[in-house]
Amino acid sequence: MDAPKYQQIRAEIEARITSGELQPGSRVPTEAELREEYGVSRATAQRTLHELAQAGLVVRYRRRGTFVAEGARQENLLRFTDVRQTGPEVPGPHTVHSARVVPAGDADVALPGVPDTDPVNELRRVKYSEQGEPLAVELSAVPFALAPHLLSEDLEHLTVLHYFHRTGVPVSTSRMYIEPLILDETTAALLETPPGEAVLRLRRLTRLADGGLAEAMWHIMRPGLTEFFVEQSVLEVPGNR
Repeated sequence: MDAPKYQQIRAEIEARITSGELQPGSRVPTEAELREEYGVSRATAQRTLHELAQAGLVVRYRRRGTFVAEGARQENLLRFTDVRQTGPEVPGPHTVHSARVVPAGDADVALPGVPDTDPVNELRRVKYSEQGEPLAVELSAVPFALAPHLLSEDLEHLTVLHYFHRTGVPVSTSRMYIEPLILDETTAALLETPPGEAVLRLRRLTRLADGGLAEAMWHIMRPGLTEFFVEQSVLEVPGNR
């Protein structure tokens, strides 16, 4: 049985918010616009916006409209481990802080199973909101033998998992670890926040079909800006009854 229409519309708008397409402060479609776009009644449009407001995702103002709530940025943790990923893990502009080839032992992330003397591509980037606010620092390390031309790519827009698929690197699984740590001075400066704060680091290991390491990377998000969640579809697949 299909979900009620207001739930379907809410899910679409919520997905636009959680993906970063609708940034905090952005205007959300009005009741009239929802009625026209989806062909629903006024009551359905009203309930959709009410549900979004109750969830804290939007703020409604009389005569002004409905806007994405400040601090409503959310990230689905499953997005960070999807080996089919074709877009950036964190939406928005990116800048390259450093891109270099270093021995694995000198990389700023552990590469289990890779000898310390083996060369790896190390890429550190800062990710921003559409308003230019730093959101996250990301560091990725890839064995040089797997991707000798990686650092010649458009690094501001590169998604490593998509690069693997495009170049035929046989990635198979991706595992993420969630680790608490104290923000160091270098990362704090890039995030424009004081050092010493407690943060979560999302560390991902992506492996090849034969079990070898394809990438080790981590994200550190700016404190207080992002709410993490895990969500996946529980809809019944036709034919699996």
